Amino acid sequence: MVTIKVNNLIDFVAEVFSHSESSPEEARRIATYLTTANLTGHDSHGVIRVPVYIRWKKTGNVIPNQTPEIVVDTPSLAVVDGKFGYGQTVTPFAVRTGIDKCKKAGLSAVALRNAGHIGRVGDWAEMAAAEGLVSVHFVNAAGSLLVAPFGGVQKRLSTAPYCVGIPRKGQDPIVLDFATSIVAEGKVLVASRGGKKLPTGALVDADGTLSEEPSVLYGPYTPDGPRDHTKGTGAIRAFGEHKGSGLAFICELLGGALTGTGATSGGRQFANGMLSFYVDPKVVDTANFFDGEISRYTDFIRETKPIAGVESVLVPGDPERKTRAERTKNGVPLPDDTWAAIVNTAREVGVSEASIQRATS
Repeated sequence: MVTIKVNNLIDFVAEVFSHSESSPEEARRIATYLTTANLTGHDSHGVIRVPVYIRWKKTGNVIPNQTPEIVVDTPSLAVVDGKFGYGQTVTPFAVRTGIDKCKKAGLSAVALRNAGHIGRVGDWAEMAAAEGLVSVHFVNAAGSLLVAPFGGVQKRLSTAPYCVGIPRKGQDPIVLDFATSIVAEGKVLVASRGGKKLPTGALVDADGTLSEEPSVLYGPYTPDGPRDHTKGTGAIRAFGEHKGSGLAFICELLGGALTGTGATSGGRQFANGMLSFYVDPKVVDTANFFDGEISRYTDFIRETKPIAGVESVLVPGDPERKTRAERTKNGVPLPDDTWAAIVNTAREVGVSEASIQRATS
């Protein structure tokens, strides 16, 4: 394991993308959002993605420095075409559009289509919450067949994230952010590169055997080599049996089909679609009841007596806050295999050995 200081990691990752045709502003934006995912403990959406993003850029699956286009524009609704730009560039644009419309109308909806990988969806809920808005996000990943629906063994769904953000006055927002699969694909990637092992039965092979071995999803791979989920014989399982599978299906229809990105299918270009709703609590909550009731109910939940082996009952966002504080202070831990893959990518795009050494200083 190697531990990288936060600012060093952002600087290094930004340099990688600067050497791969992104503007300095875009490069730093990508690096900051990826590192923030690591800071919150979502390593699956963090800097482990650097080799994947650069590979997608080389194959034309993501395009640097894109300017998103608003193709439908009403007072309370917009459709934004990301034109396969980096998610860290086109998604903030779409979210800002939703925020601005919501502040005028009290309620808004934005459909984002054809975005590059949008990263940790919680970032976008936090962006809205920082403006005092509630937000709900349905996401799919077209072209990313990864998950078997309940009762099946074949890949038919993406990991189809779902996210809700709720602002709190003077406190961190409450953010619920999860893949509708037992694990996100990035967590399989992390496990394959020497990181945290997968939960028991997270994967299912073609014969119905449950597994925790990443090769079920990726097929055979070398430590520093690419991971290709089309090469494996198995799939990730949906969480919560029929309930998680059903929610994933809805994310595909709303985040994928309705936005114009398309529900997930094989043999097509990767793109995230996201349907987002924004609500201004000040418009709904004329009696100023909402924030106090959040506090009361949050405390009520946290005061629950824990079962044996559990330190305390948590609410969404508690683990992320703890991890963010710890890693901001001590640095971001990365498995050796993960760091080696990032360094190899950096060398491929022309980052100097001095910069590589400086990152770990």
